Amino acid sequence: MKPLNVLGWILRFIVLVILFNIFFILGAQLVSGLIPNIKSEPGLVSAETAILIISIVSTLLVMALVLSSRWRGWKLVLGLSLAYYGAVTFVMQIETWYFLSNITVGVELLPRLFLMGIPIAFIFVPLAVFILGKGKGKGKSDFVSNPGRIMEGKEWVLKLVLIAMTYLVLYWSAGYFIAWQNPELRAFYGNPGEMLPLWTHTINTFHTDPGLFPFQILRAMLWTLCALPVIRGSKVNARWTAILVGLFFSIPQNIGHILANPLLPIASIRFSHMIETASSTFIFGMIVVWLLHREHKSIGDLFGLK
Repeated sequence: MKPLNVLGWILRFIVLVILFNIFFILGAQLVSGLIPNIKSEPGLVSAETAILIISIVSTLLVMALVLSSRWRGWKLVLGLSLAYYGAVTFVMQIETWYFLSNITVGVELLPRLFLMGIPIAFIFVPLAVFILGKGKGKGKSDFVSNPGRIMEGKEWVLKLVLIAMTYLVLYWSAGYFIAWQNPELRAFYGNPGEMLPLWTHTINTFHTDPGLFPFQILRAMLWTLCALPVIRGSKVNARWTAILVGLFFSIPQNIGHILANPLLPIASIRFSHMIETASSTFIFGMIVVWLLHREHKSIGDLFGLK
């Protein structure tokens, strides 16, 4: 790559980091004054450093999503903006509604949490598409058929069932073996004291919170819907697409845990959730791509067996 090209990409990156920072702060202003007056333990780093880290890492991810796509123009803008809002804001905030509505999130704050992600998804992402040179025109690859589109309905149903079951296993396993090991986290969610064995805990949850598992299946389907524009538009191979979707599912949703947060005021709870959800959603994202990147003619084909 020529020095001028390198300089050009560095300048684009710097501009995008600055823009992300601006729209991130703008989104945060939408919840200003509604955050509960709860003293939060410090984040992993200072607020200034955390925002810089979030801006850099999130910008790199958006750049990767844009540049790895064979789509251009309005198709890329619309597909990526909706996917980004869905995966980073909507899927995460419905879980906030489910678990924190009776703890730290009030009725006035909740809808603002959904609005908070709009500036990044629907202003920053389109700007990134144009700044990275993919805002106009159509490439020939826009019209290349994607194998994922020709799967029959029966195969879609089977794969969506596998995706739902996979997500439940990953969600529940990570929740129990990572997050639930933290006694401060258990107490925060109303379960102080010693841990119950896995199967006892699972059975009790079926009785005390029967809506949790259908709710998580719904989230699995929403995650999958958000992954489809990335999978169908990807011009890189399946392995790199899987890594990219895994990062898309895990980084922007969890990197905010390095900040102090009155909604999750205890630092150990934020850290437990970060490890729990970053690991499980990264694996889940890779599995979604493995299942949906192409048609599989049989179970043997799905597992690479002849």
